[in-house]
Amino acid sequence: MARAVMVLGTTSGAGKSWLSTALCRWYARQGLRVAPFKAQNMSNNARVVAAPDGAAGEIGSAQYLQALAARAVPDVRMNPVLLKPESDVASQVVVLGRVRAELAAEPWRARSEQLWPYARDALHSLLRENELVVIEGAGSPAEINLAASDYVNLRTAREAGAACLLVADIDRGGAFAHLYGTHQLLPPADRALVRGFVLNRFRGDPRLLSPGPEELERLTGVPTLAVLPMWRDHGLPEEDGWFDARTDDDGSRPENAACNVLRVAIVAFPRLSNLDEFQSLRGCPGLRLRWARTPRALEGADWIVLPGSKHTSGDLAWLRRAGLEEPIVRHADGGRPVLGVCGGLQMLGGSLTDPAGVDGDARGLGLLPLQTTFERDKLLRRTRARFSGTTGAWSALGDLAFDGYEIRHGRTAAMRGATDEVNETVVALRNEAGEPIGWQRDNVLGIAAHGLFESADVVRRLFGAQHRPLDEVFEGLADYIDRRFSPGVLLALARGDDLRSCESM
Repeated sequence: MARAVMVLGTTSGAGKSWLSTALCRWYARQGLRVAPFKAQNMSNNARVVAAPDGAAGEIGSAQYLQALAARAVPDVRMNPVLLKPESDVASQVVVLGRVRAELAAEPWRARSEQLWPYARDALHSLLRENELVVIEGAGSPAEINLAASDYVNLRTAREAGAACLLVADIDRGGAFAHLYGTHQLLPPADRALVRGFVLNRFRGDPRLLSPGPEELERLTGVPTLAVLPMWRDHGLPEEDGWFDARTDDDGSRPENAACNVLRVAIVAFPRLSNLDEFQSLRGCPGLRLRWARTPRALEGADWIVLPGSKHTSGDLAWLRRAGLEEPIVRHADGGRPVLGVCGGLQMLGGSLTDPAGVDGDARGLGLLPLQTTFERDKLLRRTRARFSGTTGAWSALGDLAFDGYEIRHGRTAAMRGATDEVNETVVALRNEAGEPIGWQRDNVLGIAAHGLFESADVVRRLFGAQHRPLDEVFEGLADYIDRRFSPGVLLALARGDDLRSCESM
């Protein structure tokens, strides 16, 4: 069986996902057959991948990207359990790529015991087929109130016999206390699994950290193996979305008023999903992204984007309460571009009906003459989509094709009737089977497929910018940790060797 390296964190957001991705590429560059694994992920960012029966399933976007970094084919075993939040108190439960509605109703602790066998079997399957499995933990392994039912961290580490790194975000402050406290709250037998500490997002001279790492090692017996400087533009989306540090929520920074800058406002619903598809727009020359939660944040926008949503009717209700409907409609009526993606497309239509009780009935924004019906079965598929007949702001897309994916319960179609709105609306996007999955009226475009801006051709045609290839991002991540860990540390970690003789600072 393969060996396993696991990345644990002292908190959520400590940097587990990006470090796991970097490790996947670094170990793959050593010639090893590598696979990523996360027993359970909670995220509304998901990708369509292969399921065991040959059909399509879904996993968290982080594990999808980690598989690509590992030069492996993504499949549902890499994230056997995915929880997709639908409200503050409920989540859709996806097991091996498929929705399991009956498990969503189970109490949390009882559900964990039912889910662990799926995760365990998927883990062992990957261990048998690979030379190394890079495992990502979730939250913190030291949540003592959850320890009895937490199978994502220590139970997985024990099952795999994983050599664990414990990561802390030093930019938050209190990193040494986080590392020491987490280590001490672990059961004594599990402390031996922690082979090294990592300080992430450090700003300053690493020599000023002394004698902190030395004292921490004296107290715990665990060396600090790397200090990773703050790196904001590594090119990988954060697991639960990202926010462009160069723009404010209200767009008040001076550069937003600059000439020749395209200002794109993305409406930030409470249950927005698949934000990682916009990652390629970060850093595009002449482009400024802004997250919009208030009417003021839409002021001065050239484009408005309605992204995906895990709860379309609920997010529509929020949009209206937030006072965003009127400025969005006014923006469209003024002939300025509006783009809706998946749930955003559904919001642009006239009506949303829910006979299956999946999402809820709602009145759309009425910017496209479309109607959406929610069905009980989720549609999951990889999609080769092609534009045609686009005009105005979208004319540059021409007959362009791109590879995307669809994850949705809603089935959207044009409204029947010979109204002016219907006559002015064109089918702008079709899939390989010729089915319509995108519509345009004036400068309003709605598409059902995710992944538009992950196409280098789309980014080049719309913005005249060069798309940064994902593989280049993965190589940069691997180069970064190669410089920050001392020679031999990462291979020693994978072999289970004593790390204290090659510790890094």
